[in-house]
Amino acid sequence: MKRLLLVAALTAVAGGTLAADAPALPTTPSPAGAEVYIISPQDGATVPQTFTVRFGLKGMGVAPAGVVHAKTGHHHLLVDVKELPPAGQPIPNDKQHLHFGGGQTETTLTLPPGAHTLQLELGDANHIPFVPPVVSKVVTVHVK
Repeated sequence: MKRLLLVAALTAVAGGTLAADAPALPTTPSPAGAEVYIISPQDGATVPQTFTVRFGLKGMGVAPAGVVHAKTGHHHLLVDVKELPPAGQPIPNDKQHLHFGGGQTETTLTLPPGAHTLQLELGDANHIPFVPPVVSKVVTVHVK
């Protein structure tokens, strides 16, 4: 059954978002005190069009997608996203929801000039947000 749910979740992630009426998948509880945060750039920073975003995590570990290990997850960077992805559904995989299923803790990002928001959300082995969600504060950057 777990294998079937994993295949369904990964298929949905690969194809983008799920239908709004899709049933919720099993969720993983987040450990008390878990925090994800953006180490850099700092909120309000002016950055070049291509810059590095470094991810921080406290109270949990990082593991690649598909690896089920207690108190671990992997990063998703939300770019210019106004609402968090729905609970109980895999985080979408598109230009605004970037997946780091290999366990990466930083990325090089290229954005057009202007103001942009960045936020991290930790996903479980199946890209599903933890309950309660483990999300960072929103960081606004100004791209030159």
